[in-house]
Amino acid sequence: MYGKTYSAKPADIEKKWVLIDASGLVVGRLASLIALRLRGKHKATFTPHMDDGDNIIVINAEKVVLTGRKREQKVYHHHTGFPGGIKERSAKFILEGRFPERVLEKAVQRMLPRGPLGRVQLGNLRVYKGAEHPHAAQSPTLLDVAALNSKNSRSA
Repeated sequence: MYGKTYSAKPADIEKKWVLIDASGLVVGRLASLIALRLRGKHKATFTPHMDDGDNIIVINAEKVVLTGRKREQKVYHHHTGFPGGIKERSAKFILEGRFPERVLEKAVQRMLPRGPLGRVQLGNLRVYKGAEHPHAAQSPTLLDVAALNSKNSRSA
């Protein structure tokens, strides 16, 4: 007879703090890697209904790269709540605006499952547009995403 399926208990979960420098990295590739780590799928102890992913800090989010002509052509929609109130903004408008980190946040959010657990996992992501972050006390380990695959980084 084979062993039972492993299911992580809250006491078994070990959360690490990971720091990622997003300067020069491709948005979609970075977002998929972040979503994978937020869910905890990189661990052997992955349990679908538990929040066993890592806490991720992303710095220099304003320096992310969109491939092709996506910077000008990619459009983000939102609705005001009023009839005919659908608005759109280009990725370039957002990246050059006041909150450029929202491009990466939206990409990761849309790769996570919808529901209560997905919202909790998204709360483990902290994105900052500059190089400073207030999480030095957690002593995060640096993850070099550019070294994982040559396609992960592009020059702007």
